[in-house]
Amino acid sequence: MIKEYKTVSEVVGPLMAVEQVEGVKFDELVDIQLQDGTIRRGQVLEVHHDKALVQLFDSASGINLRDTTVRFRGKPLELAVSEDMVGRVFDGMGQVKDGGPQILPEKYVDINGQAINPIARDYPDEFIQTGISAIDHLNTLVRGQKLPVFSGSGLPHKELAAQIARQATVLNSDEKFAVVFAAMGITFEEAEFFMEDFRKTGAIERSVMFINLANDPAIERIATPKMALSAAEYLAYEKDMHVLVIMTDMTNYCEALREVSAARREVPGRRGYPGYLYTNLSTLYERAGRLVGKKGSVTQIPILTMPEDDITHPIPDLTGYITEGQIILARDLYNAGVKPPINVLPSLSRLKDKGTGEGKTREDHAATMNQLFAAYAQGKQVKELAVVLGESALSQTDKQYVAFTTRFEEEYINQGFYTNRSIQESLELGWQLLSILPRTELKRIKDDMLDKYLPTKAEV
Repeated sequence: MIKEYKTVSEVVGPLMAVEQVEGVKFDELVDIQLQDGTIRRGQVLEVHHDKALVQLFDSASGINLRDTTVRFRGKPLELAVSEDMVGRVFDGMGQVKDGGPQILPEKYVDINGQAINPIARDYPDEFIQTGISAIDHLNTLVRGQKLPVFSGSGLPHKELAAQIARQATVLNSDEKFAVVFAAMGITFEEAEFFMEDFRKTGAIERSVMFINLANDPAIERIATPKMALSAAEYLAYEKDMHVLVIMTDMTNYCEALREVSAARREVPGRRGYPGYLYTNLSTLYERAGRLVGKKGSVTQIPILTMPEDDITHPIPDLTGYITEGQIILARDLYNAGVKPPINVLPSLSRLKDKGTGEGKTREDHAATMNQLFAAYAQGKQVKELAVVLGESALSQTDKQYVAFTTRFEEEYINQGFYTNRSIQESLELGWQLLSILPRTELKRIKDDMLDKYLPTKAEV
């Protein structure tokens, strides 16, 4: 039921206070009609007795306290959903942004959604191929997982996001696959990069894009990932699609939360972020997964920039607690020209063992993954030792580890943003690099597998 009031008592920045209200609910949608008939929108941030605090989606300029009419819509923010959303671009509030026709909705869904009930969850165990060796082979992504990317300011996370959106696919499956892409607080230039890349490569044909720009209101930024996840849940659980949700940049989302929290004069937590930051992030991340009895799934790759490259900052810290691992981009690899600059040693996918092996990828996947990790870690240590003692102090085996590490970074990790490798190609490349080392050093792979897959020196 829509209720109208002309009792605006105060407007401060993006906030409006309305008095003498009845039955108004938190998160309720609001229409604000100005004296000239213009309609602006807002959302209820707080209700106290007969007073409601409204956050405006638009500018507060030109609002006249006496002549402004406020209508409480009696429902939260909703997204109009339809299968026709695939291939389209929307703004952060779910309005069509690509100049095409409006969507004819099949239904309207509350964007706030709910985290999946643990009893209804199905275990994630199906491999998703991103075409990136450092992820597919070493930090495997599986269907229904949430695997964030931790980046730093100036690192190429937007190129990585676009690459994953272009290349991701579920192997050995003819079921429909879609990408829902949510960009929060990005510049106009970045928005053009994503839209142009998606159109040029054809990725737009299976994508739903939600674009929130840096000059859009903070409250819209908070709504954008909820819009994206609502679209993903509809496509996954009602249209039986495998949906990959890429959200960038979660740091901008958290900054918007802090801005709104400060406007409400809440007691700040760590570094000024609201005390409920963990709870709020979990309500987004826990919407990923698979449901028992449903064919579709929602897989998440949230991307966030760590302020000052600090992994202990509240945003990456809390994200790491909630999600199942992390992919970390390294500044030293980026400075060395490695693209994508994925630092495989601190990166982790906690569900990688569930999506690999015979029948999913290949029987030698887990063994080669473990051996490559061990060999790269050993090689990095040897290179550091050589800096201190000089290369003359290295043994022959040490020199082979140095050669392995150099080629591993130059050939395996440094595949570029437009190379799409199958998991078989990544495995074969891994075997070629392992053949640099003496067979006696390959202690994490069984002899029968070495006999079957390890190339001879002549083949290398």
